[in-house]
Amino acid sequence: MGILDKHGILEKNITLLAIFSFIVVTIGGLVQIVPLFYLENTIEEVEGMRPYTPLELAGRDIYIREGCYVCHSQMIRPMRDEVERYGHYSLAAESQYDHPFQWGSKRTGPDLARVGGRYSDAWHVDHLTDPQSVVPESVMPKYGFLSASLIEGEHIEDLMRTHRFVGVPYTDEMIENGMQDFMVQADPDSDWDGLLERYGEDVTVSNFDGAPGITEMDALIAYLQMLGTLVDFSTFEPDASR
Repeated sequence: MGILDKHGILEKNITLLAIFSFIVVTIGGLVQIVPLFYLENTIEEVEGMRPYTPLELAGRDIYIREGCYVCHSQMIRPMRDEVERYGHYSLAAESQYDHPFQWGSKRTGPDLARVGGRYSDAWHVDHLTDPQSVVPESVMPKYGFLSASLIEGEHIEDLMRTHRFVGVPYTDEMIENGMQDFMVQADPDSDWDGLLERYGEDVTVSNFDGAPGITEMDALIAYLQMLGTLVDFSTFEPDASR
């Protein structure tokens, strides 16, 4: 009896087909799951990663609220065409504090994993206010209303506590100073030394939208300007043991 004949028996007997399908799926699942029990951490620790500042965290919520993820991914794949266009491929560690993460494959607009620092704050204001004024072929809707929406940050400390509950390493000091750090990041004339002490020197302090008060535009641009900026890829070397 040949292999094809044996295969035909499986195809004609629904009970045998179900049993062997279950065996194959079980083996495949065990091959993927079992190694995870022997790893202390499935995410490689990468120097430079930190939790979002309060203003960046608020901006990320606005990014999700407005559905930006529907048209923009934050996941550069390790393929030549992607890394040449967008930059170094995305690391799992870069999304370890994201709830939910912003991976994906839908790209009506470009991937934003490395957008931080590529454009000025003023460019982002113009682009969000009237996308077609800077990218004529863009199909992106206008978000100028964000400039008119002031935010006080009164719930930012509660938001940080919620993220700490799911594993983001916000310290008590970070949470206690959440409101203050939220305010000073958008005010270059304020005393923001404490903000840098808590989150590191790579935090951008700026009046992002150039207008008085803290707006949703400020928060969103603060978030966009940090994307992909935390890891120094000129010195990064992947862990070959993983």
